[in-house]
Amino acid sequence: MSIETHDAIVIGAGFSGLAILHHLREIGLDTLVLDAQDGVGGTWLANRYPGVRTDSEYSYYSFSFSKEVRDEWSWSQRYPAGREVLSYLNFVADRLDLRRDIRLNTRVRAARYDEVDNTWTVEIEGGAPVVAKYLISGMGVLSQPIFPDIAGIDTFAGEKYHTAYWPRDGVDLAGKRVGLIGLGASGIQIVPEIAPLVDEFVVFQRTPNFVVETTNDAVTAEDMAWLRDNYDAIYEKAANHPFGVAMEPARFSALEVSDEQRRSIFESKWNEGGFHFANECFNDLATNHAASELASEFIRSKIREIVKDPATADLLSPKTYSFNGKRVPTGHGYYHAFNLDHVRLVDTASTPITAITPTGVRVGDTEYELDVLIFATGFDAMTGTLTNIDIVGRDGITLRDRWNRDGLKSNLGIGVHGFPNFFMSLGPQTPYSNLVVPIQLGAQWLQRALRWARDNDVDVFEATQESEDWWAGETERTGKATVMYTEGKKAKAWFLGDNVPGKPEAFLVYMGGGQVYQQHCRELEESGYEAMRAPSRVAEPVV
Repeated sequence: MSIETHDAIVIGAGFSGLAILHHLREIGLDTLVLDAQDGVGGTWLANRYPGVRTDSEYSYYSFSFSKEVRDEWSWSQRYPAGREVLSYLNFVADRLDLRRDIRLNTRVRAARYDEVDNTWTVEIEGGAPVVAKYLISGMGVLSQPIFPDIAGIDTFAGEKYHTAYWPRDGVDLAGKRVGLIGLGASGIQIVPEIAPLVDEFVVFQRTPNFVVETTNDAVTAEDMAWLRDNYDAIYEKAANHPFGVAMEPARFSALEVSDEQRRSIFESKWNEGGFHFANECFNDLATNHAASELASEFIRSKIREIVKDPATADLLSPKTYSFNGKRVPTGHGYYHAFNLDHVRLVDTASTPITAITPTGVRVGDTEYELDVLIFATGFDAMTGTLTNIDIVGRDGITLRDRWNRDGLKSNLGIGVHGFPNFFMSLGPQTPYSNLVVPIQLGAQWLQRALRWARDNDVDVFEATQESEDWWAGETERTGKATVMYTEGKKAKAWFLGDNVPGKPEAFLVYMGGGQVYQQHCRELEESGYEAMRAPSRVAEPVV
């Protein structure tokens, strides 16, 4: 029986998979995308809980490479809801005729490199294997959900949901007693959506967050016309920004202006909302602890203004870490939800959850009886999707075992030594950023790299060990130059892996700025991909 072969296999049909498929097709590579879900969209298909939406504004949360898509697609909200983002990705797949090379309901179980043939064999759950020269992960950074390690979690007799596994037909919460565990981005989005619907709402909080509230205005036809006229300039601004957003870099330190000026600037950017506060107030909120604490105290003052009950406001105000210690989430009425009489905030930092029972959640000796329990407990970010399947490189070692043995190592988050012709979109140690920007730039970099390899008869791309050691050092050096390191440790931030019990602490993202990262990618390209060309090992055929 003949084995199905392709030039490239991409795992994942979200933003990354669609962009890579389009760009590799442009250079004539026979490319197949595999996805376990029943539709395109990746995380935007999997996450459909109430309130799911982007934290980035519509103008820079989309691809710029297709004029047809740009001219024909219109957004309806400043911060698009998950359903609208999913519609956009389906529109991209249809408009660029991508579906014919996408295979859905196809779960990858393992992928193994054959050194003799210089190919990857991808093993499909319940199906025949598929072979390709190039293997590319487009699995994203947030597709491996985690549940908390709480005694009795399987005993709860009511309805139980994780935000990443929300039923497609929705959940009727009207008149029910609902509990929520987890207050990262997903929890912060779900709170104001479901709070008005339920009879009782108990929010269990271990670590409060600095939430920057915003407004979600409708996008007008005039807004879209302006965007189409200025798309390239907007995208270039986002690509040149440290965090991949189309915003003006802040000019001043928070420490070099008067108290009155500082308050005025904070107030102005708070009113603009979302990432404008983190990125446009002052140039040292991510690098100077004193500046970070000034932003922290401003947000605490806003919480005290919004939340009527002083005790609840105090609990919602982070005190054990400062601003930027966690990824800054955008809020849409989050703090206002705690003014509803039937919403209760329970502090599980001072008195931890002791057990989940058949009828509810026990905190200390107090049990909260519930009909529905929701987990918004996040993901094993950046590495979880890659280590959840067996990606087997040279000498039979898995990517999971390689990183367990040697620590997190990669060249620019793109390739790994010992795994020839394997590439990652949004791999660990890629920028801390609005993700659509590095996704597109990464797909275009890969297109140029594989075209160069074909034109120069280079059969193998493999990161050198020296490049991995250098990049691990750069990732650690730049990360420790930010407040994200000390404050992230205090906050048990996901970007250090501290949200997953037992996961080795390491910077999972590059904190040195997206524009600096792209310069490193350009230098690698200009060198003839020298650091991606480890000395070849010629394997002898087995006789």
